[in-house]
Amino acid sequence: MEQLSLPAVSRAEGQITLPGSKSISNRTLLLAALANGTTEIRDLLASDDTARMLEALETLGVKLENFAENAWRVTGCSGNFLNKNAELFLGNAGTAFRPLTAALALSNGSYQLSGVPRMHERPIGDLVDALRQAGADIEYLANDGFPPLQISPAMLDLSYPIKIRGDVSSQFLTALLMALPLTGQTATIEVVGELISKPYIEITLNLMAKFGVSVQRDGWQRFTIPANSNYQSPDRYFVEGDASSASYFLAAGAIGGGPVRVTGISKDSIQGDVKFTEALDPDKSEALFRTEALSYMGANISWGNNYIESRASSDGKLMAVNLDCNHIPDAAMTLAVLALFAEGTTTLKNIASWRVKETDRISAMATELRKVGAIVEEGADYIKITPPTQLTPNAVIDTYDDHRMAMCFSLVSLGGVPITINDPNCVAKTFPNYFAEFAKICHA
Repeated sequence: MEQLSLPAVSRAEGQITLPGSKSISNRTLLLAALANGTTEIRDLLASDDTARMLEALETLGVKLENFAENAWRVTGCSGNFLNKNAELFLGNAGTAFRPLTAALALSNGSYQLSGVPRMHERPIGDLVDALRQAGADIEYLANDGFPPLQISPAMLDLSYPIKIRGDVSSQFLTALLMALPLTGQTATIEVVGELISKPYIEITLNLMAKFGVSVQRDGWQRFTIPANSNYQSPDRYFVEGDASSASYFLAAGAIGGGPVRVTGISKDSIQGDVKFTEALDPDKSEALFRTEALSYMGANISWGNNYIESRASSDGKLMAVNLDCNHIPDAAMTLAVLALFAEGTTTLKNIASWRVKETDRISAMATELRKVGAIVEEGADYIKITPPTQLTPNAVIDTYDDHRMAMCFSLVSLGGVPITINDPNCVAKTFPNYFAEFAKICHA
């Protein structure tokens, strides 16, 4: 197994330009492919996940042109894929697998979708059940409730609301929302239970509107797509920098003094993980009191035109937090590692979705935090972290083929201890040159 040894460092300072958002990149690619007209997409994330989406769209007959660095011209199929019979391999890209499952289930073709072994362990049953309510013909090729899938042509009926659980993955609702305009019928979705990761649904609705489809909604429980909705190209779209990736560098500034500035994102971002600098305080939830998570921990955060900047507090101390992280599931992983540098016990709640990501992130995070000396308690939907008096040097961190585990644990080196990251190239999923960029801001 390849390993990367990070030296002990004590200071972080510099500027980083963020890669494009994965969530926005893959949504935009699919919407552009389904739209009428040609869309120029600029600043698209170059990563394994977007590569899987591009490969799939090309296989489906969508015309793609890479006309400049991180810039693609997508000629839409007006909601009707040219290739009606295809096998698609989608790796471990949930942002490709879930939306394509829904779109292809409503596309009157025969399609087989598969991925890496971990993708075949990630549940998709709630999405399949919802699509079957609309008449879709989807079979499981191995274990019920999980990929791989076989999709066949079907007669669709949207005369009744489609019910879908909201407490497993917001990607299921995103997939339905993006696909249902293909039917041309009025379609209603009813969310059963509490909807998690709401900001990711906001991204979906925002992008659909950019492509000409406005969804009517009643809070977070009921969504209606009007009849005769169809996607229209906005001609050109610029992808924001990735807010989840910003969290590692902002955290580095808080730990290592700073200032660390990340460019390519601003306060009016459509991404929920930009709220890594905000979090709901559960002790004041009745008043819906919002505080900045990093500031709450003791960091200084400032915003400017197309950038966010982080630096340590005047006394250099970070304080433990007790936070509901439902709205920032990815960036919350960064808070878990930040807890190593905080005074007191940090509790991160409402993170059950961690268990069905690229790996079981609650279990993985607990295991690896213990390697560097932390005392950790994990539950079904929470994790509690008490930092050690002294970080354990030379820990060897397993990454579980999970890009965010690798990026999070790079921050440990800022505690003045060397650390080894196993399988560092797993960061290619969203940020192929992450470690080179991280090295630029780290100083002895």
